[in-house]
Amino acid sequence: MDTREMKGIIETLLFVSEKPLTIERVVEVINKAVGRDVIRSLFNELIMEYRGCALQIREVAEGYQLCTRSEYSEWIKDFLKIERRSKLSRASLETLAIIAYKQPITRMEVEDIRKVEISGILKGLLEKRLIRIMGRKKVLGRPMMYGTTREFLEYFGLKELSDLPQREEFLSMYDKGSAKKEEEKEAELFDNNSH
Repeated sequence: MDTREMKGIIETLLFVSEKPLTIERVVEVINKAVGRDVIRSLFNELIMEYRGCALQIREVAEGYQLCTRSEYSEWIKDFLKIERRSKLSRASLETLAIIAYKQPITRMEVEDIRKVEISGILKGLLEKRLIRIMGRKKVLGRPMMYGTTREFLEYFGLKELSDLPQREEFLSMYDKGSAKKEEEKEAELFDNNSH
C-alpha cells in the first residue's frame, strides 16, 4: 500500500468518524504492520494539505477531526437551520474553569473559590459529560473529586489541557469593565494550584 492510498484511507476515515480519530484506530484499520510514526506523519501531511481550504484537520482530544473552519459557521448554521451549541451559563463556565485548572477538585473546594453552592451546576456539567467523577479524596468524609473529560476538550476545541489559556490570557478575555472584580476570583483560581 503506497502513501497516497494510505492518506486516502485516513481522509475517508476522518470523514465518516463521529469522534476524533486516533492513530491507534487507523493502525488497526489500515494494517498493524504500519507504525504509529508513519500514520502520525501522514496526518501531519494531510493537515498541511488542508491549509487554505474550507475544511481543516485538527488535532482534538488525543485524535484528529475533519471539520469546517469557524469562519463558515454562520452559513452552515443557516443551511442546516440548527441552533448554536447550547451555551453554558456564566456560573457553569466559572465552575468548569475552576475544575479544569485545579483538577482533581472537590465540590467544597470549588464552592470555597466561587463562594456559592454548586451542586446543581455540577449535575448539569455531569449530564453534558463535560466533567466526570475522578474518585474520592482521602480525607474525612471521602468527598468526590471532579475533573474534565474528553468531551470537554472536544467542546472547546482543545488538543489537551495544557492548551488552556494561561492566567494572563484568561483575564484579558474578560470585559475590562468588570475585570477588577473578576481578577479577585481568577487570582484565587490560579493561586495555590497544588491539586
